[in-house]
Amino acid sequence: MKGIYVLDACALIALLRNEPGADIIEQLIKDAFGREVKIYMNKVNLLEIYYDAYRSYDGKTADRLLANIIRLPIEFRADISDEVMREAGRLKAIYRISLADSVALAEASVLKASLLTADHHEFDVIEKSEQISFCWIR
Repeated sequence: MKGIYVLDACALIALLRNEPGADIIEQLIKDAFGREVKIYMNKVNLLEIYYDAYRSYDGKTADRLLANIIRLPIEFRADISDEVMREAGRLKAIYRISLADSVALAEASVLKASLLTADHHEFDVIEKSEQISFCWIR
């Protein structure tokens, strides 16, 4: 894999749970350690992962998981630029998707990156209608 990628929460959760598609994310992270690719994730999407771990396990486990994730070669974007904000708002309004999904999509759109995801139920219609690149993990 070469290029620029934005991770959706479900893609990183697939890796953490060793679900189908985990091998794709694992290879991408290896490539990022080797500086062959660049990976981004907005903290809104990281929040989804933290929330999932907190809900599924407990706060201590969620904190430990978060500490491990932050060490990965992923650039976590703490801000939402004006351009990403407008694009996320437009996508959310048109497609009625979650706020976190709209932010991930907007990051991919603005960065001219591929969105790594497994959320076909959310994104199939968007892939057909928008000029956003998708990299499906399953």
